[in-house]
Amino acid sequence: MEIAISTATFFGKSYTEDSLDLIKSLGLKTVEVFLTTFREYEPVFGDLLASRKGDLNVHSVHSLNLHYEPELFNNAERTREDAEAILNKVMSNGAKLGAKYYTFHGIARLKKRPYVVDYDIFARKLERVMAVTARYGIELSYENVHWALFNTPEFFMNLRSCCPGVKATLDIKQAMQAGLSYKEFLPAVKGRLSTVHICDYDRGGNLTCPGKGSVDFRDLFESLLDIGYDGPVMLELYSNNYENYSELARSIEYLQKILYQINH
Repeated sequence: MEIAISTATFFGKSYTEDSLDLIKSLGLKTVEVFLTTFREYEPVFGDLLASRKGDLNVHSVHSLNLHYEPELFNNAERTREDAEAILNKVMSNGAKLGAKYYTFHGIARLKKRPYVVDYDIFARKLERVMAVTARYGIELSYENVHWALFNTPEFFMNLRSCCPGVKATLDIKQAMQAGLSYKEFLPAVKGRLSTVHICDYDRGGNLTCPGKGSVDFRDLFESLLDIGYDGPVMLELYSNNYENYSELARSIEYLQKILYQINH
């Protein structure tokens, strides 16, 4: 297990390409690249990122997914095809960076109505999306998000039985925002977990840098090890969750110290 970071942490403070140098200066080796706008889906931007990443290990690629992900499930062929065209661009850039996983949100719960999922039908549609990512050597990793279909452990438990190839991304803040503990998700994602997103938060749900809230990161890391997870633990903050890069560096050092103590 290692401490890693998402470029989303710098959104609003630094452009995606410049954040790669910031990450190197923080001493981290593994990163999730978050593509934040349509121009960042274009091939020329993938080339730029590839030229700037140096020896960084790009574990996963993410996108501003409401641009297109919900429409990947649309029954209207033209709508779905346009969404898939955007997905292909994102995957092409991910492949240029050597990304292994695609962090995926899927359908948002935007309407005030019950969302009843037929998992067999949903899995077939998801497998079509996964076939696109697989063409680029990238595996789809479905992330729990409080405003999306995957906001409870039961969703992924039902999905995995119908869709054997799907991986999972666990976001601890999204679990909290759904009114659940991240521990409730662990049995559902065990054996499928590719990525973990972390930040800290206080008892009122306010997000902050690790070490400034109420999350017991030692317990988190040990819980992940208990289910056999040994991948990156990805720091993902919003730009207003910290004041400056020195504060960010202190949080990274705090997390690395805890992980070192567990390993030794």
